[in-house]
Amino acid sequence: MAKKITYSDVGVNREQRAESKKALKKLRETYKYSHQGSVKHLPYGNIFPFKKDTYLDLVIEGVGTKVLVAQLANKYDTIGIDAVAMAVNDVIRSGATPIAMADNIHALASDPSLVKGWLEGITKGAKEAECPVTSGEIGDVAEIIRGLTPKQGFDMIISVVGHVKKNNIITGKSIKPGDPIIGLSSSGLHSNGISLARKILFKQWGGKFDKNTIPNNLNKPIVQEVLEPTKIYVKTILELNKEVKIKAAVHITGNGYLKFGNLARFSPGIGFEFIKFKPQPIFSLIQDTAKDLGYILTDEEMFKTFNMGWGFAIITDKKDQEKALNILEKSDNKPTQIGKITDSDKITVSYKNKKIILK
Repeated sequence: MAKKITYSDVGVNREQRAESKKALKKLRETYKYSHQGSVKHLPYGNIFPFKKDTYLDLVIEGVGTKVLVAQLANKYDTIGIDAVAMAVNDVIRSGATPIAMADNIHALASDPSLVKGWLEGITKGAKEAECPVTSGEIGDVAEIIRGLTPKQGFDMIISVVGHVKKNNIITGKSIKPGDPIIGLSSSGLHSNGISLARKILFKQWGGKFDKNTIPNNLNKPIVQEVLEPTKIYVKTILELNKEVKIKAAVHITGNGYLKFGNLARFSPGIGFEFIKFKPQPIFSLIQDTAKDLGYILTDEEMFKTFNMGWGFAIITDKKDQEKALNILEKSDNKPTQIGKITDSDKITVSYKNKKIILK
């Protein structure tokens, strides 16, 4: 009998993570040390005052188990793009412009060829985000980091700071029913849900395929598809924020479309209805392959885990929708209205001729 498989089954327990995050409230005791004024709470983090009418947004992010896929492919010149993207895409949610980055790579061994690849990717990402990498560290910590093959284990973290003027902050407030949700296309899996994807797709972790297999619905080896770098949305969102009031900006990463639920804390009484999806072939491949392995990977679990083709989303007022779309169409992100705000407290997805309630 087929068994359901979820993110929890591969080691990522959403409920436990949510419970653990409650401990973050302890850190609020440190906010009194903010020297220029009060820390400002936003849906996906906090910003803090720097000087008159200017706030800073500080983010630290990583790429998780995608580093294992880089090791499997023995290809290291793209993983740095992912690390940069995960951090700068988070910073722009507040409307902040990234102004400086630092990298922190803990490795089994800082082999020169590996370091060269890591920094090539970080440099590419920094150029795309137009943000300098002003400091960093590479530490040889063999007893902490254990990778897939000798001397290749590593973990990569990027920290980014951005600045935003008070009148340009994307607050997440004043969202109301009828407001459109505009999606920007992803480049594929990005850097989330990789633990589940790995354990279904690759023989190395109990899955179906050899790394260089090209399944029928892909046009390149599967390991290259999973390694496809995360899109960077910095220039697109910052340009839009100059011309249109963005009520909210969502980087669709961990927890997939559950991520939108954070906004209800700032605009109570709202829900989210998503109606337009055309995911890249990698997503259906994951589901179909799970079935081949004797698992059931539900559509609901897919939308709770993956971006399903949309890597970033913005919410505007209905009257600003056409202008926003016209501006966004100048980018290569295929902007599309993918949903709208409702007056329920639900997150619903219409997909494959059925309605899925995520929350």
